[in-house]
Amino acid sequence: MLVSGNVILQKAHKENYGVGAFNFVNYEMLSTIFEAADEKKSPIIVQASEGAIKYLGIDMAVGMVKILSQRYPHIPVALHLDHGTSYESCVKAIRAGFTSVMIDASHHPFEENLCETKRVVEVAHCAGVSVEAELGRLMGIEDNISVDEKDACLVNPKEAEEFVKESKVDFLAPAIGTSHGAFKFKGEPKLDFERLIEVKRLTNIPLVLHGASAIPSEVREAFLQSGGDLKGSKGVPFEFLQEAIKGGINKINTDTDLRIAFMSEVRRVANEDKTQFDLRKFFAPAKDFMRKVIAERMEVLGSAGKI
Repeated sequence: MLVSGNVILQKAHKENYGVGAFNFVNYEMLSTIFEAADEKKSPIIVQASEGAIKYLGIDMAVGMVKILSQRYPHIPVALHLDHGTSYESCVKAIRAGFTSVMIDASHHPFEENLCETKRVVEVAHCAGVSVEAELGRLMGIEDNISVDEKDACLVNPKEAEEFVKESKVDFLAPAIGTSHGAFKFKGEPKLDFERLIEVKRLTNIPLVLHGASAIPSEVREAFLQSGGDLKGSKGVPFEFLQEAIKGGINKINTDTDLRIAFMSEVRRVANEDKTQFDLRKFFAPAKDFMRKVIAERMEVLGSAGKI
């Protein structure tokens, strides 16, 4: 059942659990997300970046989600534009059939970010589409970072309160210390949970954690054993994800872990049988491993059994 992101996240907000927002770039990834949701009885947000849309074609991305939502009508699913870079990009996604969009103007000054977000909210809400925005700069907190430097890149709770009130955005991604990709922290992982709790108190809306890949040990080892190199990457530990949910996070973006799991199996098959060129022999085990990763994430986030 294709719904707006707000339908899924308002329930998570009220009941204090997290929902995975899983990125996809092809049919294999997308169908596996639905299969895991069916197995775990979990709502899902499937999201495509502008790069994924360029690769797939926007009509194909929307079409696949619609077909799979009809195949699994009992699963609430939102189709979300991840990191829309402009008003025009968000409008294009809305017109194509996305039920949720993110306008990412966080690299602009506060007032410009607010203005651009308000423009998107106005058109999106007229279409029944939910909107996500971001405040702060997404980057890891190093052990030796100064207070002034931390305050400069992380979300200001009072600004978050004003931003939500003025923009009427549906959910907000506050920068609390994560970064995109596999390489998040120097030293031990750190997230600013106190800042998160204050943002939640002042805004009282669903909050979003970007850069939430965990790189579990099983996934890391499989990738390394297949010949991959993660260069000492550090993800966000599961206990940090659960602490973030306690602090008010409801949407947890997940991409890197799926890619690493998928590629570890593709590479393993290629290494074990160099005569193999049947794509199904590569993709079937890759999907199986990725489904296990997604299913485990649903349990960790607390969305399993919520439908």
